Amino acid sequence: MAENPLLTRHSEALDLFTERVHAIRPDQWDDPTPCTEWTVRDLVNHLAVEQMWVPPLVREGASVGDQSDALEGDLLGDDPVATWDVVATAARDAFREPGALDRMVDLSYGESPATHYCAQMTADAAVHAWDLARAIGADERIPKPLVDFSVREVAPYAADLEESGLFAAPVEPPAGADAQARLLALLGREP
Repeated sequence: MAENPLLTRHSEALDLFTERVHAIRPDQWDDPTPCTEWTVRDLVNHLAVEQMWVPPLVREGASVGDQSDALEGDLLGDDPVATWDVVATAARDAFREPGALDRMVDLSYGESPATHYCAQMTADAAVHAWDLARAIGADERIPKPLVDFSVREVAPYAADLEESGLFAAPVEPPAGADAQARLLALLGREP
């Protein structure tokens, strides 16, 4: 049976972010990132908490409101790399369960198909992998299939992302920019 393309991209995005998390040196956790006012630890925590949301939303039909108090603050603990590995695996497994992508999930803005939720999580992990790479001096390349997927995912609602407060305003990409640079510019990053 052929692999679901969405699940393939999701796994690739988690793997990319995981590679970056494993490359963080002990002295880099307090370093700044391209995400305004976030340190490396804040960025990894943000992605880790996002992964923590997946199992209760996808498996249990919980709502964001049900989980909001339990999933606030810094949840990385004393071993942030190990925490990331556990929560990334749990999120990947939840989306891969039979029928998971056929479900609806209750997000902060209302009910949404699990496929849309997985696609958003995929694009977010891919772009934040770039943020983390930039912050720690790692390889900043995002694989082309993930770039193309992320552009298709975020382009329709990119203008709304700035209003959410989670992304900066889009910036003009440099002349002759490649697809990755255009994606990053769309999300307020200067490649």
